Amino acid sequence: MNQVQFAAFLTGGVRLALPVLFAAVGELVSERAGVLNLSLEGMMLSGAFGASVATAASGSALLGVCAGMFVALLFAAGQALLTVSAGANQLVVGIAANALALGVTSFAARHLLHDGAGDRLAGFDQLQIPLLHRLPFVGEALFGQASLAYIGLLLVALTLFALQRTGWGLAVTAVGEDAQAADRAGTPVRLVRTLAILWTGAMAGFGGAFIALADVHAFTQNMTAGRGYLAIVAVIAGGWIGRRVLVACVVFGAATALQFQAEALGIHVPVALLVISPYLLALLAVAGLVGRQRPPRNLTLPFTR
Repeated sequence: MNQVQFAAFLTGGVRLALPVLFAAVGELVSERAGVLNLSLEGMMLSGAFGASVATAASGSALLGVCAGMFVALLFAAGQALLTVSAGANQLVVGIAANALALGVTSFAARHLLHDGAGDRLAGFDQLQIPLLHRLPFVGEALFGQASLAYIGLLLVALTLFALQRTGWGLAVTAVGEDAQAADRAGTPVRLVRTLAILWTGAMAGFGGAFIALADVHAFTQNMTAGRGYLAIVAVIAGGWIGRRVLVACVVFGAATALQFQAEALGIHVPVALLVISPYLLALLAVAGLVGRQRPPRNLTLPFTR
């Protein structure tokens, strides 16, 4: 294994971790507010689809990102309406929403992208930051990603700052820990949860748009391939703490990248084991084998007065 091969592995690992990170940080906000969005996979897929259709129609990748976030935002609004306003079971709604997203996007893609417009979409090329991208080993991985990645990382930083350092973040945490007590203190519980879900949708849509426009440059059926579920697991594995969630996403990204780089790195293991490795790590995380986690006390519990 030489420096070039290892640098390629790191670059691929970071690139694959980024969409999971964007969605996971959005999900972190929602779960801290007490809402589990199993529909995160559907939000990402609808965001990728919206970004692809808008980019194919307009030729503008930036417009495509906005469209992807907007479509996922509408998806999240439906989730908020059912789980927060109507008090429906969060788990049932999430599973049904994912099935709906897969069916609708697969059907619509055949009609809206059937003429080949979606085969190669305009997108975001790599942005090599001067001098920094030449650093040994980590230069390309950290400073040679697509330009959209750095916009996403800025959104991640702003989200974590708002969650940890602002009154809004305090309200989110209070609602997730004890919604009844927060309500008695004057916190608008339903509004806080609704806004948290909408932000989850926006970040998941951004993650889906990143896959379509900065990674694949196309839309394919079920192209998110379980990344939404990995993002949920990353939140659990990270113990609902921002910096730990980031580490979990990087680990999942590296495990996925290993599927493509194992031979070049001199790692000889069965291909099937490499394919399932991210999900095996996810299973270990959910089982609590990576450390003890304490979820928000009101997670998945509906709020009733």
